[in-house]
Amino acid sequence: MIKTHTLVSVLLSLFFFYSLPFSSLAAPPSSSSVYESFVQCFSDKTKTPQAQIAENVFSQTNPSYSSVLRAYIRNARFNTSSTPKPTIIVTPRSYSHVSAAVLCSKPLNFVFKIRSGGHDYDGLSYISDKPFFILDMSNLRDVTVNITDQTAWTSAGATLGEVYYGIWRESKVHGFPAGVCPTVGVGGHLSGGGYGNMVRKYGLSVDYVEDAKIVDVKGRVLDRKAMGEDLFWAISGGGGGSFGVVLGYKIRLVLVPPVVTVFRVEQYMDSGAVDMVHKWQFVGPKTDRNLFMRMLIQPTTRNKVKTVRASVVALFLGGADDVVSLLAKDFPELGLKKEACKEMTWIQSALWWDNDENATQTDPKVFLDRNLDSASFGKRKSDYVATEIPRDGIESLFKKMIELGKIGLVFNPYGGRMAEVAEDATPFPHRKKLFKIQYSVNWKESSAEIEKGYLNQAKVLYSFMTGFVSKNPRNAYLNYRDVDIGVNDHGVNSYKEGKVYGRKYFGNNFDRLVKIKTAVDPDNFFRNEQSIPTLPRKA
Repeated sequence: MIKTHTLVSVLLSLFFFYSLPFSSLAAPPSSSSVYESFVQCFSDKTKTPQAQIAENVFSQTNPSYSSVLRAYIRNARFNTSSTPKPTIIVTPRSYSHVSAAVLCSKPLNFVFKIRSGGHDYDGLSYISDKPFFILDMSNLRDVTVNITDQTAWTSAGATLGEVYYGIWRESKVHGFPAGVCPTVGVGGHLSGGGYGNMVRKYGLSVDYVEDAKIVDVKGRVLDRKAMGEDLFWAISGGGGGSFGVVLGYKIRLVLVPPVVTVFRVEQYMDSGAVDMVHKWQFVGPKTDRNLFMRMLIQPTTRNKVKTVRASVVALFLGGADDVVSLLAKDFPELGLKKEACKEMTWIQSALWWDNDENATQTDPKVFLDRNLDSASFGKRKSDYVATEIPRDGIESLFKKMIELGKIGLVFNPYGGRMAEVAEDATPFPHRKKLFKIQYSVNWKESSAEIEKGYLNQAKVLYSFMTGFVSKNPRNAYLNYRDVDIGVNDHGVNSYKEGKVYGRKYFGNNFDRLVKIKTAVDPDNFFRNEQSIPTLPRKA
């Protein structure tokens, strides 16, 4: 006798089989026929002879395919023989190439992934479990600085290092408030909000975006005026991959002093680290906005004893005497001495934050090095803290980190300018929080068992922190991509699934993003596992 639940599943299977359109039951087209269809269309749209197209459109049989794919894979977890590979990679060199790529991909019904610098922590810009293409923006990398009006045009495929170098060549007293990793791509960084070590002085990167260009689902190139304020708002913190292909941004530069100060101070669990971290919560987000003090917390072994090291890594937009005096008053637990401080220029501080201890002797031209095909294994997660963690909470956190063994935390303070900007000014809603937490674990070994262990450490520590972080929703930062908080299969439950991670990333701004998405891309062509969904269609 057939069991009831088995019978139901058989009937459901038959129902879905006969409900499917005939085309979905047909054998999928071969990758070669897909490539031929795409190339014919791309040639027609761009008026380019097909023979030249192989320089920018790569099938899996192209000898350069593997190197083009690997160049901007930044997480080695997604660079294995079993990682799903795109059927086609397109590396546009002009806006017309981008437009053609969109228009020629739509009828083929492949997932269309957009990659700028490849720093999506969970690889969503270059992997998919469904057949997909990659639009790799790395050739669209121009940075044009106009010091007269204190602005710059930065293409989506440019890196932050190229932006900083471009500004420095034109002015020694201008900078831009963005990330500390120079190989991060502009397109992903700015479309997701963007922040760096001037966040307390100047706010987010997107607070300085004055214009943008995007290719929409109809293949049109639109600037801010043509796209309208809703879409411009959405791509200034709501993620670019949901609404179109961001081509670039016009940014407003900020002033930096001729001399800045950096320092690093470390303490261990047995020599004041608990008190230092506890007190940091009351100082980091509230002190002079010219001071950014990042807190790194890492389990380590010292003198054969397992312990925790807490390190404050800082940028002060001013001289060493001033910051030493400030912290002697505000943060005596830190014990900052002038000899721990280094004075340098702003561009040198950007090098120092990229782990260059000889920053004052280094030519900033190193920022043009993209470090291609240099992935390591890693996992990141994020949280936000709205009220200070009590001292015994810090103590229990340290013990938990020692128990787990490898995963570290990074606390990034807000306050200052951040707290003055309305939560709906951009899609990024976390302005009023005290600080952001990044969970961070890296490893070198290629082993499924080792990977499973480290991913589990991240989940266990994230679970442990539940009582100390934001609630309803538990907030997360879009640019610290984390598929653990929810993914979207883009089926009938797309809106419901999208709401789970969407509220965590965007809070109340999620609703406006969904409305804009529904208006500009109603058929959901631009999608990934954590993109903004469209509103459910009424029956």
